[in-house]
Amino acid sequence: MTHSLNTRQIHLWRIATYFFFALPGFSTASWISRTPTIRDTLGATTNQMGWIIFGLAAGSILGLLGASHLIARYGGRFVMVTGLVVSAIGLFTVGIGGSWLPLGIIVFLGLAIFGFGNGICDVAMNVEGTAVEHATKKSLLTGFHAAFSAGTFLGAIAGSLAVNANIPIHVHLSLAAIIIVVSTIYLYRLVPAGTGQDNKEDSGEPPMTAKERMAVWKEPRTILIGIVVLGMAFAEGSANDWLPLLIVDGYKVTPAAGSFAFGLFVAAMTIGRAIGGMLLDRFGRVTVLRASALFAIVGLLIVIFGESYAQAAIGVVLWGLGAAFGFPVGLSAAGDNPRGVAARVGAVTTLGYSAFLIGPPILGVIGESVGLLRALLVVLIGVTIAGLLSHAAKPIEGDHQH
Repeated sequence: MTHSLNTRQIHLWRIATYFFFALPGFSTASWISRTPTIRDTLGATTNQMGWIIFGLAAGSILGLLGASHLIARYGGRFVMVTGLVVSAIGLFTVGIGGSWLPLGIIVFLGLAIFGFGNGICDVAMNVEGTAVEHATKKSLLTGFHAAFSAGTFLGAIAGSLAVNANIPIHVHLSLAAIIIVVSTIYLYRLVPAGTGQDNKEDSGEPPMTAKERMAVWKEPRTILIGIVVLGMAFAEGSANDWLPLLIVDGYKVTPAAGSFAFGLFVAAMTIGRAIGGMLLDRFGRVTVLRASALFAIVGLLIVIFGESYAQAAIGVVLWGLGAAFGFPVGLSAAGDNPRGVAARVGAVTTLGYSAFLIGPPILGVIGESVGLLRALLVVLIGVTIAGLLSHAAKPIEGDHQH
């Protein structure tokens, strides 16, 4: 498939992929930036908010589990586009339940639809990303994830402006949904059809059966990489879900200062990922993963035990730099073998996302009794385990590409 593309087509494909990574980041941050306001509108407790956010994760997991089968059948492009349109519908629904018709159940349903769309899009864009890596023979996945973080950063900035300007939640989220759909319609033709689709002529081998796709869950290397991604995704996801609230509650600052701290986290992640390809080519996956786990550990310790907002801000930056690499590096490692790439990338993404699934309610429940800051100790344990298992991401022998 990709071997028939000329240099210009590969270049456009690569650029479109950056945007396909940025859009889910933008949509996610649009919703996160409104969490304190939605919580207040609904009058929800920390625990209830954890369960409402659970809708997002439940939808995501359903999407992730189905994604590799959908990609094998319809190809990455179709699944990315469908996922983004579905997530835009979910975002619109969250806006209605968050302000126009304030009901926790509408927000929960909107988040479930949003999560499903994001889930299938997530696996598809990562399969697309590993295909672009193979076509260009370069380490690009951290760069693509930097685009995701840049999208998140833009969404966070737009969100904090919307909060300060008192723009109603449903107006803000409807506009975000329109931006996503219009961009998707424009970009999709730049991506070749059929990436990750099971075709006989591609590898000279018969397509993987559904049973073979499920068998990747028994591969020790795939599972260890998944655990590394799980620990690092927990560090990323806990910030995405709780950072504005835990800074507001823990350091007694305004919601705007909480949003700013989240902006710092995302900016640090974006910078880490932007230089990630260079670091990976120089030091290799294992060293980069170990160093990033160390940064996250130090950052979390500062946030948990910090004395002031300024100290917490420094901790947030280190936490963000540390959380930057787990997901993209793990997925790049999962994509080493071109046969069954959708299944392996799907398995590792699902393990990573289960951190986003289990994380919010667990931190909500623990946070209810010991406070959100102390609850972060659970995240600290996850990151430490990820750092200790980093050797699993070593390239497979004979894969000279990374």
